[in-house]
Parts: sequence; structure tokens; C-alpha cells
Amino acid sequence: MLRLMKQMFSTNNPETIAILGGTGGVGTGFAIRWGRSGHTVIIGSRVRTKAETSVARLSKSFPDIALEAMENREAAQKGDVVVLTVPAAHQMSTLASVREALKGKVLVDATVPLVPPRVGTVQLPPEGSAGKRAQDFLGDEVMVVSAFQNVAADLMKTDVAIECDVLVSGNKKSAREKVVQLAKDAGVQAWHAGPIDNAAAAEALTSILIQINKRYPISHSGIKIVGGSHD
Repeated sequence: MLRLMKQMFSTNNPETIAILGGTGGVGTGFAIRWGRSGHTVIIGSRVRTKAETSVARLSKSFPDIALEAMENREAAQKGDVVVLTVPAAHQMSTLASVREALKGKVLVDATVPLVPPRVGTVQLPPEGSAGKRAQDFLGDEVMVVSAFQNVAADLMKTDVAIECDVLVSGNKKSAREKVVQLAKDAGVQAWHAGPIDNAAAAEALTSILIQINKRYPISHSGIKIVGGSHD
């Protein structure tokens, strides 16, 4: 059963977060949660006017959060952290358009390599995962962190407590730690899951969760990490 959050989480380290493809459901959910926790959020889009429309709509419902609208390349330049929330089919073209602006930054890649119409079947790319594909393309100057593939976008836009943990994969521990904290700021439990090669596990789980949602009388199925202490 979904539980309402008693209060919105707040950050102790406000940053400017640029969300590329931020006008979609996933990006909108991130913008609401991070904005309400105290971060400044840039909504990026391939077309600036689309980003402006999204910001205007969100600002009416959430007048107290800091939102800006920019074209993707400008957003990537201005963001302290950059988050990619485009469909898998547009992942590489979007990264190519902002590649220079990402140097020296953490890129949070939430891409799920779903291939319609068989979205309930695991179909990872030849590189092993979308996250690995991004890291290979961008090189070591960009710290790619794969995360958030298993969290339902429509839940991110509400005040419910999300019963799904986030697996965070990336080659730099410091970059993973930043994303773990950003997840907590959004009200989601996150876990270090090792190097970017391990992103394949979280990405593949999305198709499995889709199958579970279809087969059983539940919605928004997710994963939880459980276990005892080492003592």
C-alpha cells in the first residue's frame, strides 16, 4: 500500500540540476521533487519553447520552487549536475549535442533501453547497457552514473512515499555518492551498486517489473534491498 510522505525532504547542499529531456514524465517528476527539496532545476529540451511551456505549467502548481527553461546544450553548460531523461532512441543524439558541455561533470543517466513493442523483454544494447554506452561515448572526462531506471515517473510527481530503491552504478565512488544523496533529496532510498558495467542489472529489471505489473493485481512494482547486519 502506498503511504503519503509526512514531509518533503530538504537538501543541505543545494545545487543547480539540469534535466535534459526534462519536459517528459520522468523529467517532470525529478524537477518537482528536487525543486521542492531546495535545488535549482533547469528544464532542458531540444526546443527551448517546449522547456518554457513546461516551466510555466510547473510554476503554477509549485510557485516556490526555482525553475529555469533552456535548450539542452545551454542547460548542460549551466548545470552542476546533468540528468538525462530522454527515451533510449534519443540517448546518443542528445549526448552528442551536449558532449563538450559535460566535461568534468557528473551525468546521471536514467535511460532504460526498452524496445517497443516488446518492452517486457530484456533487450540490452551491444555495449552491455545504456549507461555503459554513454560512458564509452563520453570518455573518462565525464563521470556517468546510471540510476533511477526502476522508479515510476508518475509516482515521482506525487507526494507518496516511493516503495522502490534505486541502484546507483558508476566508475567513480564520489560521483555515485553524489547521486545517492540526490536520490535521498527526492525521498528515495539509494544504494551503491558498483561500476558502470553493473548498470545492466538495473536496466534489465525494468522489463521484469513491467511483466510483474501485467501479471499480478498490483501497480508500480519496485525493488527493495533487505538484509541483516554483519554483527
